[in-house]
Amino acid sequence: MLDDTLLSQLKAYLERVSQPFTLVASLDDSENAAQMRTLLEQIASLSDKISVRFDGTDARRPSFALERVSGPAQHLRFAAIPLGHEFTSLVLALLWTGGHPPKVEAETLEAIRQLDGDYRFEVYMSLSCHNCPDVVQALSLMAVFNPRVQTVVIDGALYQSEVESRQIMAVPTVYLNGELFGSGRMDVEEIVAKLDTGSAQRDAAKLNAKAPYDVLIVGGGPAGAAAAVYAARKGIRVGLAAERFGGQVNDTLAIENYISVLETDGPKFGMALEAHVRQYGVEILNQQRAEKLIPAEHEGGLIGVQFAHGGRLQARSVILSTGARWRNVNVPGEAQYRNKGVAYCPHCDGPLFKGKRVSVIGGGNSGVEAAIDLAGLVAHVTLLEFAPELRADAVLVSKLRSLPNVTIHTNAQTTEITGDGSKVNGLTYTDRASGASHHLELEGVFVQIGLVPNTEWLKGVVELSRFGEIVVDAKGQTSVPGIMAAGDVTTVPYKQIVIAAGDGAKAALSAFDYLIRTPAPQMAEAVAA
Repeated sequence: MLDDTLLSQLKAYLERVSQPFTLVASLDDSENAAQMRTLLEQIASLSDKISVRFDGTDARRPSFALERVSGPAQHLRFAAIPLGHEFTSLVLALLWTGGHPPKVEAETLEAIRQLDGDYRFEVYMSLSCHNCPDVVQALSLMAVFNPRVQTVVIDGALYQSEVESRQIMAVPTVYLNGELFGSGRMDVEEIVAKLDTGSAQRDAAKLNAKAPYDVLIVGGGPAGAAAAVYAARKGIRVGLAAERFGGQVNDTLAIENYISVLETDGPKFGMALEAHVRQYGVEILNQQRAEKLIPAEHEGGLIGVQFAHGGRLQARSVILSTGARWRNVNVPGEAQYRNKGVAYCPHCDGPLFKGKRVSVIGGGNSGVEAAIDLAGLVAHVTLLEFAPELRADAVLVSKLRSLPNVTIHTNAQTTEITGDGSKVNGLTYTDRASGASHHLELEGVFVQIGLVPNTEWLKGVVELSRFGEIVVDAKGQTSVPGIMAAGDVTTVPYKQIVIAAGDGAKAALSAFDYLIRTPAPQMAEAVAA
């Protein structure tokens, strides 16, 4: 299963295992079970602290559990052969079970241990999904450190019958005690917060008690991270509040055009951004969704940011880098069938549509790339583009047109996504040239039509363009003194990672210039206000 390079790397990691444990497999006579047996035998051969048994009695076959030899009980099972994007999840599960401490905040670990209840999680993932590892690792961590948490990691491709019976059409999808808990990317703090109902109030109180910052950055993507580094290098007090660090870059599969980095992927790049920011001592406040921006004249000379849980932060200057999100088609059926056939990530959810008929809405680079990827998995792809011509790069269009199981319709306006009440069964579009209406019978719809800036909470405070973007000048300054903006959320053209990072640095330098030219308010009075 594992080549010599991976075996060597894994052996080095497993030297950190200090507590013995056993891999207990429940197998059948399938080829997948034979592969799982080989993988587990290879793992056990790399450490004298790890043993393997093949006498498991679990109903899901093939699967394996990680069981401690002594100490608190642990309920963590993989109904999967966790390679691909999930190999890191497997390595971490082995290390944590073997006593190696996780790299999470101490208060997060304590919150996991203090969860009061019995939680049985089932997380469905695919090995090609780059959003799934965060969820798999979070739920694995919870099972390792709280004996009342049970986690089963299930490969949807391996257990297709379960996927079909539960009508799972997007990954990651999580069930808790048999009921749907959530779908999409979630980190451990978010999951714990959903289970611990008092966490929001405690979090709000912590924010309210914090002293004002010199620079507060709202948003943790490339723009926010660059702004944090550049601001912190000036020796001033910097905070960064984000709904999820890394932002939309976490949803990017391959990054091959960030100068000096030959190739990486979104999650790795996001982790590198966070590590760089932490290196400068910036206070990162994750899981914070901003809801209101309060200009300085209403906040005693400081700019205020209020968050969804009621907490509030203050700062002498603020940099807005809240990024953008996938644009919706906004037609009947889209919201109803989201994650029930309507999807936005072909890399994540594509394997769930193997052998089925799907459509892709959007003829730009993202849409054409999605159609090319899906064509290798599904029975047939129909691409719909509103404009008279595809807008993607010529090399991508040429590749798409060469594929035998792809149909392209231009001048096609999607008017409805149809379903049977539980999942997608088709799509209706209008030919804009002839006015004729057509219906496609299919099982999946992938929406790839661009981005919407996350600025709803800023309306009436800073100037926005007709597209909802924050209007900025050449220095990244907004219409409000002391408030800068950077990245995809702004009017700056060409939404690219490298451009967002440069804009973040520029906004930080502008913020520092504003600070040295603007008298500081009386902090005591400002906080009291």
